[in-house]
Amino acid sequence: MPTATKGVLVQCDPSIRALILQIDSKAPGIVLDELDETHLLIKQDQVMNVKNELNKLLSKNIYNPFDEQ
Repeated sequence: MPTATKGVLVQCDPSIRALILQIDSKAPGIVLDELDETHLLIKQDQVMNVKNELNKLLSKNIYNPFDEQ
């Protein structure tokens, strides 16, 4: 018997898509379907988790001149 899962359509560029797939590889089950290069379907209850993890990953790539001191 098929079951339904609530999902959220995410539109993003390919680099963010790759980061979301990286997050999914660490905690499988977040991404329900990879639609194309710029669209993913993720579980509705995982949206905040994905946002938080993306912020953590992206903050590592930001240059802060005050960190040098």
